[in-house]
Amino acid sequence: MSLVEVKGLTKKFGNFTALNSINMTIKEGEIYGFIGPNGAGKSTTIRILLGMLKATSGEVKIFGKDAWNDAVEIHKQIAYVPGDANLWPNLTGGEVIDIFLKMRGNGNKNKRNELIERFNLDPTKKCRAYSKGNRQKIALIAAFASEAKFYILDEPTSGLDPLMEKTFQQCVLEVKDEGKSVLLSSHILSEIEKLCEKISIIREGAIIETGTLNEMRHLTRTNLVVKSKQPLQSIENMKGIHNVVVQNGETSFQIDSEEMDAVIKYLSEYGILKLESTPPTLEDIFLRHYENSKPSVPSGGSNP
Repeated sequence: MSLVEVKGLTKKFGNFTALNSINMTIKEGEIYGFIGPNGAGKSTTIRILLGMLKATSGEVKIFGKDAWNDAVEIHKQIAYVPGDANLWPNLTGGEVIDIFLKMRGNGNKNKRNELIERFNLDPTKKCRAYSKGNRQKIALIAAFASEAKFYILDEPTSGLDPLMEKTFQQCVLEVKDEGKSVLLSSHILSEIEKLCEKISIIREGAIIETGTLNEMRHLTRTNLVVKSKQPLQSIENMKGIHNVVVQNGETSFQIDSEEMDAVIKYLSEYGILKLESTPPTLEDIFLRHYENSKPSVPSGGSNP
């Protein structure tokens, strides 16, 4: 069953089109990755989902309700973590967590205490004394201690150390196991790769690719490392071959999937001693989409 339905979402700021007819469907119990460079439209999309911005056109529904008209009702069942949590400086971390949970009216006290321990947070300190990473911990604890059905996480691990990132990932998988849904926007591609079942790549206000990681890999390049009895001749001139590097008697390159058969036959003529194949990472896929792109936003600028 679909929990979020976005159809033909367009958002304009004057003559500037920040989002151009975006479509997105998030199912119950799904972790959905949302990636793109700064200024691509991620934050604008999230603000519309949260009912903070009104769409110029299109349909945005969460739990079957309109994201703008029914924002108050929707917020009772969602948890949001921004990339930079601004907290009350004179309150302690524990007090802020309790305020967030009380505002929601459905927090779990035992879960709160467990998460404080797991995230290694001192809840007695004033918020003004916290580092950026500790402020993020407070926002994450408040979110995961709630009984939300949908989590919107916008660069949620900003400022966290690797150990705390791992704790965060465990929490995301736990809410998924409970049948809850997560929209994860992150610039840490390895995080998206580990957690997300479905991914959308947004570029200049338009979603240019959506699918599972395996579906995207099918459309992109594989990394090969070859060692042969005889030196490979003119491999760089073959169709579908990219980024050839010869080093220490080995040749590494990327190959378009549809050309794999022809290239393997060609390599066999040189006597293969070693052949390593690795699937493309999400970062490979992401960079391929952007390697020849020219941003439409003026230098130094970004969309809202």
